[in-house]
Amino acid sequence: MTSLDKPTEDTDQTQPQDARAVTEAALFEAFGGVRGMVETVVPGLLFVAIFTVNKDLHLSAIAALAVSLVLVVVRLAMRDTVKHAFSGVFGVAFGVVFAMFTGNAKDFYLPGMLYTLGLAVAYIVTALAGVPLIGLILGPVFKENLSWRTRNPGRKKAYTKASWAWGLILLAKCAILFPLYWWADTTQLGWVLVALKIPPFLLAVWLTWVFLAKAPAPIDVFAEMEAQEEAQKAEKERKAAALAAETGEPDGGRHRREA
Repeated sequence: MTSLDKPTEDTDQTQPQDARAVTEAALFEAFGGVRGMVETVVPGLLFVAIFTVNKDLHLSAIAALAVSLVLVVVRLAMRDTVKHAFSGVFGVAFGVVFAMFTGNAKDFYLPGMLYTLGLAVAYIVTALAGVPLIGLILGPVFKENLSWRTRNPGRKKAYTKASWAWGLILLAKCAILFPLYWWADTTQLGWVLVALKIPPFLLAVWLTWVFLAKAPAPIDVFAEMEAQEEAQKAEKERKAAALAAETGEPDGGRHRREA
């Protein structure tokens, strides 16, 4: 077993206060923060608000798609990350296309609902498989990649708990929305969906923070690789210096041998 495969000695210790602050910042970055939540809610809110007033599917859909594009343009103008805004555009675009194709305004919400259901199943299945999805998402953010799988069992346990939390919360959300899709009208479904956008998300993020705050600190594999490269470079320089001392030449006789 190499040093990269060995578990760390402090896997039973919880994170210090500064590591918890890093965890908060990483979660904020990974899930988009307040701005990301706003960008997620606004298109659907605009759609249901316009549809509630005039029952015009085309106007509601175009307005939702337009505001999504505006959010992306604003991000680009500010040279900010656009991944959350782009994901919102794609989600709204799928909803618009689907609703326009079927002519049923409720179908604007169906792609997002199916995505939520699929994501819930993915969280639960990956947790059962021992490769929790939340760990795959947050590993690169914490610069630990997949080191938590073999080297940090306490952290793997926290990621597993968090994935279960996300999966069950999203399943509960689906259990509310899908019956409404069949039984409620478009405006009722839309307003309930808007109301359920942020609270379940915040609950899942909070539980993730709770689990990770009690877990061992992440292993920075990038720093380890840099340290190994520096050690290898230092070892080469030491050998070159030793060879130079033996041959009496600064370059260890390299040029002479090459000639």
